[in-house]
Amino acid sequence: MTDHAEPGVAGADGAARRSDGSAWDSALSSQEFAAVKGAGFEPVGQVLGTAVFSIGYSGVWGCPGAWSVTDGVKVPSSPWASSLAVRTKAMYEARRLALRRAMAECRTLGADGIVGVTLRIGEFPAGGQEFTALGTAVRARSRIRPRLPFTSHLGGQDFAKLIHTGWVPTGLAFGIAAEIRHDDWRTSRRVRWTAGNQEIDGYSQLLGHVRHEARKQVTLDAAKHGGDGVVVDEVDLTVTESECSGSGYSRDLTAQAVFVGTTIARFRRPEQPVRPEPLTIMRLEREH
Repeated sequence: MTDHAEPGVAGADGAARRSDGSAWDSALSSQEFAAVKGAGFEPVGQVLGTAVFSIGYSGVWGCPGAWSVTDGVKVPSSPWASSLAVRTKAMYEARRLALRRAMAECRTLGADGIVGVTLRIGEFPAGGQEFTALGTAVRARSRIRPRLPFTSHLGGQDFAKLIHTGWVPTGLAFGIAAEIRHDDWRTSRRVRWTAGNQEIDGYSQLLGHVRHEARKQVTLDAAKHGGDGVVVDEVDLTVTESECSGSGYSRDLTAQAVFVGTTIARFRRPEQPVRPEPLTIMRLEREH
C-alpha cells in the first residue's frame, strides 16, 4: 500500500478502481471477496493505522493492593485506583488513535467503511507498545451511502450476512477494565495447605468483577455509535502479579479484561419469506 493513496473511482463495470489506474489491495480471502461483492460492496484498498504508546502505571510505587477479599467481604484500599484509571485511559486512546488513522486512509480512498478490522498489540523494539488496526476499505454500489464511514471486525461472509438480514455495522466498540487484588497469606494458605477441592473465592471475584465491568463499558461505547446492539468477537483476559518485598508472602494480582465488538443498527425490516408458487401438474390419465 502506498503512503499517499489515491481516491478510487468506479469503472464501467461498477468495480472500484484507483484514479491512477493501479490495482487495489485487500486483506480479504477469495470467499470474503465474493461475499462482500454479493452484498453490494466493492473493496477499494487495504488500510492501516498505527500508534506507539508507553503504557504503564504512574505515580504509585510499592505493593499496597487495590482490594482484598476475605470471607466474601470486599475491602477497598486503593492508591492504585487512580493509576489504573490512567492506564486504562491510555489503552483506550491507543486503540482509538490507531483506528482513527485507519479511518483517515479509508476516507482518502473514498470508501464507505472498513471490514475485517484486526487490532494487534506488540512490543516496539525501542520501547513501548505498538497498536495497529488493519482492514479492507469498501465502497457501496448504491446511491444510498452512510453519512460516516463504519468500522467492523466482521469478515467478508459475516458482513454480507449482516447486510442481507437488514442490519448494518456502525463502528467498533471497546470495553476495557482492570482491577487489582491484594493476595496475602490468607489466600496462600487456601492454595497451598487446604486439603480437598474448593473454590478460591477471592480469585473468582476478581475475574468476575473485571469481566463484568469490561462488558458494561463495551455496551456504553456501543451506544455512542448509535447502534441497537453490539456483536462481541474478542474477549481477552490477562492476569499478572507483582511481589511485595519485605512483607512475607504477599503480592498483588492485576486482572485486565478487554472486549471488542461491532456495533450494529437495523436499516430495514427483513424481507418477508416468499411463499413458493404451487406447481402446475399436468394430468396424465385419459379423460372419459
